[in-house]
Amino acid sequence: MKTLKELNLTDRRVLVRCDFNVPLDDGLEILDDFRIQQALSTINYLINQKAKIILMSHLDPESTGVADRKYSLKIIAKKISELLGVKIEMANDCIGQEVESQISEMNDGEILMLENLRFYKEEISGDLEFAKKLSHLGEVYVGEAFSVCHRNHASVAVLPTLMENCAGILLAKEIENLNKILQNPEKPMTAIVGGKKVETKSKFIDRISEVADFVIVSGLIKKEIEDKKIVLKYPEKIIGPDGDLQALDIDQDSVNKFREKILQSKTVLWNGPFGKFEDKNYLIGTRAIADAIIESKAFSVVGGGETVEFLQKQGIVDRFSHVSTGGGAMLNYLAGDELPGISALEKNES
Repeated sequence: MKTLKELNLTDRRVLVRCDFNVPLDDGLEILDDFRIQQALSTINYLINQKAKIILMSHLDPESTGVADRKYSLKIIAKKISELLGVKIEMANDCIGQEVESQISEMNDGEILMLENLRFYKEEISGDLEFAKKLSHLGEVYVGEAFSVCHRNHASVAVLPTLMENCAGILLAKEIENLNKILQNPEKPMTAIVGGKKVETKSKFIDRISEVADFVIVSGLIKKEIEDKKIVLKYPEKIIGPDGDLQALDIDQDSVNKFREKILQSKTVLWNGPFGKFEDKNYLIGTRAIADAIIESKAFSVVGGGETVEFLQKQGIVDRFSHVSTGGGAMLNYLAGDELPGISALEKNES
């Protein structure tokens, strides 16, 4: 897989697949711009390289191929413009003659934001013809959307196989840091798995327990393991809370038990909150876990939308070694699954 800095991109039309699917409030104002901030390094690099920069993304995970204009990427273009202090043009579509004409008039270092990819159902179905239409817009593809690399979508898994391609700065950093977890991590290592839906996380728990010394799980996950009699490879490594497993927060005894393991760790991986953290009355346990990780000074990798949201709200997101933009993609990668968006970047038919 090539990286961005291996290619000469001056005066070339560069398609950058980002993930700007950020949370919005009822008034459709951006609540958290973390994913946008993480893509700025690549955009800035391309500006300095005097490339013609064409940004692509989706917005709204529920979009199913309907062009709902309230999910236009105009709000994202405006935000990036504010953050970088540069002008960003907005296309009315993501494919077609009008967009191609708009791109043909671009100068080096200029930026164009394409409209929401998921306004087309062909994006979600991974349609080859749709990918070909996107490929007409650029000369080089940059994969910068790690958080959707587990999706077989046209712009993620098909488009890069049709063009010269490379990984963006963020995506390369994601892979580098996740590989540090999988490949000879400094020991002891603790994995912390919160949230619920253990059946979707059981493969990940099994895989990560092969390299981790301890796997701390939330009450809801521990309850599902017990209730559904889920068989894990290394049950002796699994540590869950005591007391009521359905409680809205973990008790002090559990906090103390978790802290003991975390503080002796040299490597920590964390995905998923512990308790109903959005209610300030029930965030003590999740905050205690965060504080213990920071105090441990371990190499720490954190991921998952809710976890990152919590760290952002607490103002401590920069206290961790690496905060991933991916939730499902991170878990899948660490579970050893093939990610279509990563595999596609390793193919080059140009």
